[in-house]
Amino acid sequence: MSDQIKHECGVVLLRLLKPLSYYQEKYGTPLYGLNKLYLMMEKQHNRGQEGAGLACVKIDSKPGSEYIFRQRALGNTAISECFENVSKEIEEARKGPVYDIDLPYIGEVYIGHLRYSTTGRSGMSYVHPFLRRNNWRNRNLCLAGNFNITNEKELFATMVQGQGQHPRSDADTFLILEQMGALLDEHHSALYRKYKKEGLSGEELNAKIEDNIDVEGIISEASSTWDGGFCIVGSTGSGESFVFRDRWGIRPCFYYIDDEIIVAASERAAIQTALDVKYDNVQVLQPGEAITIHKDGKYNISCLVRPANPRPCSFERIYFSRGSDADIYKERKMLGKLLIPQILESGSGKDGKRDLDKTVFSFIPNTAEVAFFGMMEGLNEYLDGIKLKKISALVGTKGFTAEKIQSVLAHKIRVEKLAIKDIKMRTFIAEGSTRNDLAAHVYDITYNSIRPNMDSIAVIDDSIVRGTTLKQSIIKILARLEPEEIVIISSSPQIRYPDCYGIDMSRMGEFIAFNAAVSLLKERGMEKLLSDVYRKCKEAESHPLEEFTSTSVDILKAEKRKRKAKGDAIGMIENYVKEIYAPFTEKEISERIAQMVTPAGLSCGVKVIFQSIENLHKACPQNNGDWYFSGDYPTPGGTRTAIQAYINWYEGNPYKRGYSR
Repeated sequence: MSDQIKHECGVVLLRLLKPLSYYQEKYGTPLYGLNKLYLMMEKQHNRGQEGAGLACVKIDSKPGSEYIFRQRALGNTAISECFENVSKEIEEARKGPVYDIDLPYIGEVYIGHLRYSTTGRSGMSYVHPFLRRNNWRNRNLCLAGNFNITNEKELFATMVQGQGQHPRSDADTFLILEQMGALLDEHHSALYRKYKKEGLSGEELNAKIEDNIDVEGIISEASSTWDGGFCIVGSTGSGESFVFRDRWGIRPCFYYIDDEIIVAASERAAIQTALDVKYDNVQVLQPGEAITIHKDGKYNISCLVRPANPRPCSFERIYFSRGSDADIYKERKMLGKLLIPQILESGSGKDGKRDLDKTVFSFIPNTAEVAFFGMMEGLNEYLDGIKLKKISALVGTKGFTAEKIQSVLAHKIRVEKLAIKDIKMRTFIAEGSTRNDLAAHVYDITYNSIRPNMDSIAVIDDSIVRGTTLKQSIIKILARLEPEEIVIISSSPQIRYPDCYGIDMSRMGEFIAFNAAVSLLKERGMEKLLSDVYRKCKEAESHPLEEFTSTSVDILKAEKRKRKAKGDAIGMIENYVKEIYAPFTEKEISERIAQMVTPAGLSCGVKVIFQSIENLHKACPQNNGDWYFSGDYPTPGGTRTAIQAYINWYEGNPYKRGYSR
């Protein structure tokens, strides 16, 4: 992705199922779990570079000794810093030459987290895992998540006005921690009273409570009010651990279980690499499912919340997850391959066909490389078909000679590495145009790689958000090769709507597709539509969340029919922002985007080609969450976010997020 955006965090839950002495005997170290946690966090480093944290829970620790250990750090080197600090603490506590299982951070439950801020809140207090302390071991709660909750306002109001709580923050992570913690307290108190009446006391009473804590019930009750995407991992101080995925399946979660270990993580490949297990052994945690693990190691996988029109995030497949996952690798290749018809129809000649002999193909490093491979496969298959026809036409004629066949076979798709992702350019004290000039050199080119004023350049990117890097850097630097034309190919569709489920993409004004549509409206004298949409959005702003619709138009119609049959007022609030795009075809918006990313004074033409939503679903059939392209949100909070994002833009608040209160 040429325009960098912040996105989903990454999580790890690791539960050792054998006594700690088992790992010391089999693997030669009691640090087995800690080492695996480190590896899985590093293998998901792509998911968070603003901070990282880890926690360890020792089960059956003696009173008077610590049983929850936590480390957190900020910055791109946070993982290393956390584990270096862990190592120091272990070394300081170690008394002999051999590692002992009675050392800090050597326990049965491990939690890891990689953080990207998507709400603008930063600092150590926002770095996971979060920890809620209590003198009763099983009323302690440690929590980490890859999530964004869109109904923080409602959750906060319920906790303050409905329950009389006083949360220390209105951030979603704090609210979820306190909400689950309060339910844990209630459940513990009920069990305490019950078993106290039965005559139990002391450690016997505590053990009885720990054996009967209903973690599944707590998760189910708490999450029933959440709107958003999430994969949450956690543990009580007594070792009751869990991982839970949202009912819409927006955020990803994978797991692996054998007789030694239970592991859950945001990416399948991280588990495969860390544990050296096969693809088929790593399972997908389904929408609404949870894995709960008792302190004795017994576990249960169950659906706690009924799945609601599952819509797993397609951006995970296009860009965010590592391409080393077998499925994602295939899907990204297919995204490139499905663009072939549009590429072939993008020529500048009279017939509109692309001249492959005069086109050099490349990719914008580094994330578009796999889609580029798929694009090359598709182009080569197309070219093979042409060669086959030409050779078949020669059979039985005087032209059927080795030389003629060789000339047909010599026809190749031209491929070069044109763009090079260079070191990050620091602008220091530069100002104005000087700063932009320096920033333009984030990319470099391979000189003399095309024929000047003869060849066209076609480069594929995985997605285009703002288009600023294209205009200020990539197109400018490619133009130095003096091509006849530059074609930018996006393996994803036009990004038109904000995200609110964990990707920091919630401001309408940052989408070049939106700005292109606004530009067209103004050019064609249709500006009134902007104010009409604003009026509708403003009227909807004060309505309760349950009145906002979700998902596709078909489901909306079904909901309206159901409401009408029951005699209810239909009044569902739709995503009115769709009306901004309705007057234009995808091609018209693409052409305007091409104009907008063309730097002033450029001597060659620029075209932009986007993937279709239909082909996106063909390439990624299991991840049909496409709200940033279609405007069809899986939850009411998503629709409300789109409406709020438009209000913010119209009212001149370009930096305010759509889900900000």
